[in-house]
Amino acid sequence: MVNCCGLVTVKNEPVPLKSIVVEVSVQGHVATVSSTLQYENQEQSPLEAIFVFPLPGEAAVCRFSAKIGQTEVVAEVQEKQKAQEQYDDALSSGQQAFLLEESDESPDVFKLSVGSLPPGEKASVSLDYVTELAVQADDGLRLCLPAVLNPRYLPQGSDSGSGGSAQVSSVPAGSVPYSLSLSAHVSSPHPISRVESNCPLDPLNYLNTEKTQATVSLAAGHQFDRDVELLLYYQDTYQPTAIVEAAQASAKPGSLMGDPVVMLSLYPEFPKDVMSSMTSHGEFLFVVDRSGSMECPMHLGSGSQDRIGSARDTLLLLLKSLPMGCYFNIIGFGSSYESFFPKSVEYSQKTMDEALQKVKEMRADLGGTEILQPLKHIYSQPCLPDQPRQLFLFTDGEVGNTKEVLDLVKTNAGSHRCFSFGIGEGASTALISGVAKQARGHAQFITGQDRMQPKVMQSLRFALQPAVVDISVKWNVPKEVSVTPLSPPIRVVFQGQRALLYAQLTGESSGDTEGSVTVKYSLAKQPVENQLSFSLKPTENTGMTVHRLGARTLIQSLEVEEREQDGEKEGVKEKVIELSVQSGVSSAFTAFIAVHKGDGEALHGPLLHRHVPTPMLKLRGCSLTVGFFSKQGACEVLECDEDCDEEDFDSPAPTSKPVRDPLLQLISLQKASGSWVLEAALAEVLVKTEEEVSKPKPAQVDQEVWATVLALVWLYGFKMEAQEEWQFLAMKAVSWIQAQKVASVSECVQAGNTLLGCQVQKDTLGL
Repeated sequence: MVNCCGLVTVKNEPVPLKSIVVEVSVQGHVATVSSTLQYENQEQSPLEAIFVFPLPGEAAVCRFSAKIGQTEVVAEVQEKQKAQEQYDDALSSGQQAFLLEESDESPDVFKLSVGSLPPGEKASVSLDYVTELAVQADDGLRLCLPAVLNPRYLPQGSDSGSGGSAQVSSVPAGSVPYSLSLSAHVSSPHPISRVESNCPLDPLNYLNTEKTQATVSLAAGHQFDRDVELLLYYQDTYQPTAIVEAAQASAKPGSLMGDPVVMLSLYPEFPKDVMSSMTSHGEFLFVVDRSGSMECPMHLGSGSQDRIGSARDTLLLLLKSLPMGCYFNIIGFGSSYESFFPKSVEYSQKTMDEALQKVKEMRADLGGTEILQPLKHIYSQPCLPDQPRQLFLFTDGEVGNTKEVLDLVKTNAGSHRCFSFGIGEGASTALISGVAKQARGHAQFITGQDRMQPKVMQSLRFALQPAVVDISVKWNVPKEVSVTPLSPPIRVVFQGQRALLYAQLTGESSGDTEGSVTVKYSLAKQPVENQLSFSLKPTENTGMTVHRLGARTLIQSLEVEEREQDGEKEGVKEKVIELSVQSGVSSAFTAFIAVHKGDGEALHGPLLHRHVPTPMLKLRGCSLTVGFFSKQGACEVLECDEDCDEEDFDSPAPTSKPVRDPLLQLISLQKASGSWVLEAALAEVLVKTEEEVSKPKPAQVDQEVWATVLALVWLYGFKMEAQEEWQFLAMKAVSWIQAQKVASVSECVQAGNTLLGCQVQKDTLGL
C-alpha cells in the first residue's frame, strides 16, 4: 500500500535545488568535504524546501552557512528541540531560516529545511563535514559521496517519528534536476601513486616534485545518478603516521578545542609464521539479504548479474573454502527469515552438498529488509565450545532502525565477530560500517563494477586469522603533558588493517618534544609489540579536521552509552550537547540553525511545502526504491512492480543454455575435503575429453590425487588473476594431497603441465 502524497512529479514541477558544488580536501587518511547547494524558488508563493540526503556514517558535519541574495548567515549548533522551535518561530514571523538535523533512526541521514524563500529568490547553502577514509582490499583509501538515499525499510510497528528517513522523495536516476561538480585537493606524508573513480575524472595534477600534493576533479557534465567514489593510492600506505594538530586559538586551554589533538594511524604487522597458520575452528554464519531489492542488477549496464545471483556465487566460494572441522549455517532474511539448518552443522561433504543445493534455489523473495529479528534469533542460540562465532552479513542495507540494530550487535559483541558487506549504490554506511565496528569485524562495500567475491574472500582471510586478544595502548609523554584518549579502546586488530586513534594532549613540556605510543597484544599465544614515536610540536594549520574527528569519535561513544542507559545515566546527554556546541560537530541531540533577519514581514499567503528528490536507481523494470511522504509521515517502500515476476530475473531464454564461468564450474566440483574426482565434468572445464585426461596419469598414482593436481595446475596456469578468490580452496587441496603421502608428486605436476600446456612449478603449488 503506497500513499503518494507530497511526491515531486517529474512532469514540469519546478524543484528548487539547481546545483551542487563539492570541494574535497584530503590529508592522508582523513578528508574535509565542503558542499554548496544552490536553490531557487520558481513558485508564485513563499516556499519551504526539505532536502533529505545521506552522508557517510562516520562523517561529522562541522560547518553550515546560508546565503540569501548577498547576505550570508553562519549557523550555530544548538540543542535540537531549541533549534527546531527557533526555526518555526522565524518562519511564522516572516524571516528566512535554515535547519540541519541528523535523522533520529540513522546517523548517516540528514534533513535540511530551507524555510520561507520569497518568490523568485535564490539561496545557497554551504555544508562542511569531516570523515575518515576507509581502507580497501587493494590498500586504496575510499571516499564516497552518496547520491542515493534508498528509502530505508522500516519494520512494521516501528515509529518513524520525525526522523529524516520519513521524508524522502525519489525520482528516476536519469531525471535528477540538479547537477554536480567536484574538485579534490590531496596531500599525504607519502607520495600519491594514483587516484581512481567510478565516474570520469580529469587528469591528476601534481603540485610538487615529491608527488605528495595533487588536485583532481570530476569531468564536466556529471549527473548525480550514483554514488561518487574516489579511491586514493599512496606509496608506503602501511607506514604508521601521527599528526598533532594545534589548538584553536580562541578556545579555552584544557577544553577539547583548546588543546592540541593527536591522530595516530597504526598498521599492525603480524609475524609471517602466524599468518600462514589458518585456524580450522569456528562457527561461520552467513546471513544473506533476500528482500525484493536484491533482484536489482549489481551495476547499471547490460549483462550485469543481479545481486542475489552474485550472492549465490559468493556462497559457493565460501562453502568450498571453509576448513574441515568447523561448523556453519546460512540464514536468509527479508520481512521474515529462514535458516538452512535448525542449528549450525559440522562441515562435511554431506552438509556442504545439502547447503549448495539450497543455495542454488535461493531467490530474492522475502519482501522487505528486516534485519533485527534474524540477529535476535542468532544471538539466542548458544555459542559452540572452542568454535568462535563469525558472522558474515550481506545486504543492500536499507533499514530504518539502524540505531536499534547497532545497539543489539554491541550488546552481543563479546560473543562473535561480524564481517559486513554493503551491496550496490545506497547501502547504508552507518549500518554496514557500524555493525562491523561494534562486533570487531571488517566492513566492505561492493559498488559499480566491483565483484563481490574478492572482497568477501579477503574478509574470510581475516576471519580465519588467529584472533588478536589482550590489546593495550600505552602513551609515553613528558610528565608535564597528560593524555586523554578520545577513541574507545581498540577491540580488534587484523593484519594490514589500519586503526585510527585520537587523543587530547593537555599541558606543555619545557624540554622534551617527543612522545610515543606502544600497542601490545597477544597473537596465537605470542606477545607482540608495535611502537610509534611522534613529535609533540603541532603541524601547521590543518583546519581543525583532527579535532573535529576526535570530537565526533567521543560523541559517538557517548551517544551509544546514553542509548544503553536509556537516558537514565545523569549528564551523558548534556556532555554530548556541550561537546557538540563547543566543537561545532553534529550529534543526535543537536542541530544547526541559521536565521536571516531580513525585513521580517509576517508571511502573506500559504507557505508551500516541497520535498527535493534524491535519485532513485530504477533498474530492469523494477521500481524497488520509491519512497513517499504520506500524510502520516511514514516512509513506505514499493517493493516491486506487480507484473515483475521472479522468472524475469533468473531464467535465461529457454533456447540458450546459460554460460557458466569455468572457474566457478571447477570450484563447484571440489569435495569438502579439498580433493577433486576424475570425472567428465572436470574434463569439460579443462577443455579435454575424459580419455585425454585419464591417459597421461602416472601409473602408480591414485585417480583422485591426479585429478586434484590437474585442478591446481589449471588454477595456477590460467586463473592467477583471480587467486584471491580460490586461495583457500587451493590450500585445502594441497593439505589433502600431502595427507595422501604420494611419492611421485613431481611426476604428476610435470604430466599435468604437459597435458594442459602450462609451466607451473611444484613449489608454486605449495607441494
